[in-house]
Amino acid sequence: MAERAGGTRGPIGVVGLGLMGTAIGGRLLDAGFAVRVWNRTRERAGPLLDRGATWTDDPLGECPRVVVSLYDGAAVTAVIGARLPHAPPGRIVIDTSTVAPETTRTLAAAIASRGGVWLDAPISGSSAQTRAGTATVIVGGDDVAWAACADVWAALGGRVHHVGPSGSAAAMKLVTNLVLGLNRAALAEGLAFARSLGIDPARALAVLRDSPAASRQMDTKGEKMVGGDFTVQARLAQHDKDVALILAASAGAGLDLPLTTAHRALLARALGLGLGALDNSAIIAAYGAPPPRGAEGAP
Repeated sequence: MAERAGGTRGPIGVVGLGLMGTAIGGRLLDAGFAVRVWNRTRERAGPLLDRGATWTDDPLGECPRVVVSLYDGAAVTAVIGARLPHAPPGRIVIDTSTVAPETTRTLAAAIASRGGVWLDAPISGSSAQTRAGTATVIVGGDDVAWAACADVWAALGGRVHHVGPSGSAAAMKLVTNLVLGLNRAALAEGLAFARSLGIDPARALAVLRDSPAASRQMDTKGEKMVGGDFTVQARLAQHDKDVALILAASAGAGLDLPLTTAHRALLARALGLGLGALDNSAIIAAYGAPPPRGAEGAP
């Protein structure tokens, strides 16, 4: 497989092959990159290996640029942070995970001591949107490294915002997830309210889409909520993790977030019903309907 950028930058690594990491790896393969993958459980690499990626036991050693997609800051620190003291100089790590800004700044300082650069580059959008190239990448970090990765941003869909120094994108991702999550929760509550008033939720969704209340969540999650199809695009439990980060960051900034606090309580109810492994559209089931049916990732 041809290597991007005239072959001068070598292969690109992808670390973490969950829903999002696999989608990212697929986009890079489609764009012609030589992709080397690593995951804590090797069997997760199968789909990308079948498409032409190769396995690596040393992503930072073999790849000048490494894209990271892991569950949380603890996982990023354990998997990548532990390898940074041994990384060759000049490496660029592109972390697409949703983590606390403080975690990003700590890791950025660690790789800088090795002559490398850490770019926080969380993706706003589901794995399905990433596969389709319609998600948005938010990037924080060094201007030169940001420009040097223009080919990566283009492969991931081209909707990219560079928002400032290290930690800026991690912070902005929390802002987007706050608004996104509240939009999704509001849609779930509205559809449940319509049902309680005797209005068919499918008809209610059609009206909402054609009204000033319309939102992208109606396009991406509305049919799933109405039909009870909670096949995983982004897990509900993962959004709960993100909301915890949001509340911790707001507490540190001295700001009360009453709507997000209420949202966390609703997510806790959904988790208590065993919905955490389902798609985040399953939040509607916290209102009692519709019942989930045969979704991938169900507990």
